[in-house]
Amino acid sequence: QVQLVESGGGLVQAGGSLRLSCAHSGNTFSNYAMQWFRQAPGKEREFVAAISWSGTYYANSVRGRFTISRDNAKNTVYLQMNSLKPEDTAVYLCAARRSGDYTSQSSGMDYWGKGTLVTVSS
Repeated sequence: QVQLVESGGGLVQAGGSLRLSCAHSGNTFSNYAMQWFRQAPGKEREFVAAISWSGTYYANSVRGRFTISRDNAKNTVYLQMNSLKPEDTAVYLCAARRSGDYTSQSSGMDYWGKGTLVTVSS
């Protein structure tokens, strides 16, 4: 069973930056596609970014501001978030897909973390 643990959330002013981390407990991390999703209060969970063998992918709302990356030696995926906006406020969840290919659908994930809260003040 794979466990995912997110960290790095917090309170930041609009225009600021945060870097989220997600640690993966498995020993075949490099085979997984890794995703970030977010869920704001009262809203549906939405795709943010993904990294797979085929490349990196972003939601239109974050493209150019957020960067997803991974360190296979550390079993960790990162989400660098710059130029943050109040509408980025949400719980950010890390997800892993065993097959390693890209999808933006939350139903396609095999494992989920519990999330880390990001609050952007105006």
